[in-house]
Amino acid sequence: MSGFVEKPEPVEVPGLQHLHTGKVRDLYRNEAGDLVMVASDRMSAYDWVLPTEIPDKGKVLTQLSLWWFDLLADLVPHHVLSTELPAGAPADWEGRTLVCRSLRMVPVECVARGYLTGSGLAEYQESRTVCGLALPEGLTDGSELPAPIFTPATKAEVGEHDENVAYEEVAHRIGAEPAAQLRQATLAVYSRARDIARERGIIVADTKFEFGYAEATAGAEGAEPILADEVLTPDSSRFWPADQWQPGRPQPSFDKQFVRDWLTSPASGWDRHGEQPPPPLPDEIVERTRAKYAEAYERLTGIPWS
Repeated sequence: MSGFVEKPEPVEVPGLQHLHTGKVRDLYRNEAGDLVMVASDRMSAYDWVLPTEIPDKGKVLTQLSLWWFDLLADLVPHHVLSTELPAGAPADWEGRTLVCRSLRMVPVECVARGYLTGSGLAEYQESRTVCGLALPEGLTDGSELPAPIFTPATKAEVGEHDENVAYEEVAHRIGAEPAAQLRQATLAVYSRARDIARERGIIVADTKFEFGYAEATAGAEGAEPILADEVLTPDSSRFWPADQWQPGRPQPSFDKQFVRDWLTSPASGWDRHGEQPPPPLPDEIVERTRAKYAEAYERLTGIPWS
């Protein structure tokens, strides 16, 4: 089993139509036809949306994404139109709300990997490949790859796993030209972000992007992909402290690892392979996780989190 332990009721705001409640974000449409995206403090792990929130998490994700969108704008356009709070919206939407262009989203997670870990490591250990791409012998958990690789995945519903797919499958689904565009954009954005983050003491081991096309150009030859959703956050990326990087073992990270570790520890009393939903998180795990998200923001941007 998986999904929401307790699915929240959408907030009703005059002039906004609720469209979707995701693992972290709530999506609305305003009267102008633009999307209003609100990042909550919800936390997901092991395909469950947990009953305990992480204070400030949604604001960190939103503000860090905005910081990256600005730095990457010369490489690829993004979907953000405004950060102005819609009239009548609750005060706690401040700092976590984006008004965005409505796009035709590509049904593929665009994943870039510069280091070997996670599902990529599992495949490599079996076949010396990742998403069908051959890699050299001798790599271990945390090894830097000879060059970044594009390893797309299919998008999953809440409570389901994304599944890695070969590049050829993406080309078959969306067409050869759009697939090539997405691969080029993904690797260009990742390479820029990897270099910026490394200067600030963070390794971006891998990350996933979402792209869409403006409705007016959707399906048109040469249409430009637009970067959407969140970008280069601890939720969408693996961030490792560069001064602690040591291939051959799992790396410490700036994400929900405290949550995962506690859920799989005897202290939680939870069986992740059973039918019962995960329990609430202890205060200590909540605070340590919040601190990691804030630290990632501060290290990358150089701005204190308040």
